Amino acid sequence: MDQRESRIAETHKTSHNFVMKFNSLTLLAVIIAASSSPSAIYWSDGDSGRFNGQRLRLANVDAPETGSMKQSGGAKCEQERAMGFEAKAYIVTLTRDADIEITHSYGTDRYDRLVVDLSADGIDVGASGIAAGYLRAWPHENGRALVAKPDWCD
Repeated sequence: MDQRESRIAETHKTSHNFVMKFNSLTLLAVIIAASSSPSAIYWSDGDSGRFNGQRLRLANVDAPETGSMKQSGGAKCEQERAMGFEAKAYIVTLTRDADIEITHSYGTDRYDRLVVDLSADGIDVGASGIAAGYLRAWPHENGRALVAKPDWCD
């Protein structure tokens, strides 16, 4: 191999190494971005939804229902339904792009949802919703309500 061919081979090798390092760094950046991106959370109403595919319900709180008054388990009056949509909007805003963490799990409820305490950027989601007036306390022990379900139509 003459000197010219040797330089071409060395340049090719250096170029190849740069591309490999660049691709490795790009892949690492993608992995880091994916691991630090906000968790996938969806809210069906103000106290239940899905977190990374797992059905969940916030523990010891109640949100007004958003379902039609005609459907089983739906709102009992139009006021409740309107408040339900406001509660959902509050919870969606609180958790959007936040670092979500299940801080305590109480097991599953009769609908096979994981009953949890949840934080969004370190803020207790249930307590925040109560403080803002969108949720009400509804304490439970071992899956049983300790008081009657809050009435949103009074």
